[in-house]
Amino acid sequence: MAMWVFGYGSLIWKAGFNYDDRVVGFIKGYRRVFYQGSTDHRGTTEYPGRTVTLEPADGEVCWGVAYKISKKEDQEVALTYLEVREKQYDEKAYLDFFTDPAATTPAVSGVMVYIGSPDKRHNQNYLGPAPLEEIAKQIFYAEGPSGPNRDYLFHLESALLQIGCKDKHVIDLANEVRRIRPETGLADS
Repeated sequence: MAMWVFGYGSLIWKAGFNYDDRVVGFIKGYRRVFYQGSTDHRGTTEYPGRTVTLEPADGEVCWGVAYKISKKEDQEVALTYLEVREKQYDEKAYLDFFTDPAATTPAVSGVMVYIGSPDKRHNQNYLGPAPLEEIAKQIFYAEGPSGPNRDYLFHLESALLQIGCKDKHVIDLANEVRRIRPETGLADS
């Protein structure tokens, strides 16, 4: 039986595991938000970066890509890899994945997705909502073993546009980060 993994952040442009198929689509009832702290990839424990997680949101959809992994050995390798890569995400959900906005039945049921919950007892890296300017400043300055946090944001913006998704939260945040002047830490007016 095939395993499906939904990517809504860096998995869109960098899977890191073998797969048989990559399908563009969306999940329902969630929106992508930069509320998850990253102390292992895009920041440090002293200065966490921000990466995306999912937040329940009635009537909304979150676009991304689903990867189909058929071979048992590829599934085991992918799962082992993802458990390390996504270790700061404390929940795994199995959701319906759609490819057609007009469809009433999912293209695939049970697509695995990693989520960083807002429960600080289980997810110590959850940063939560903040004003756009504050999130942008944090992203501008944070850097970790995987590189600058702003590179993650810009890669995400580009990857989403490539699959035909204009995510307002991501675009507004990327534009705000681009406005920051490094010498002052303030955005251009």
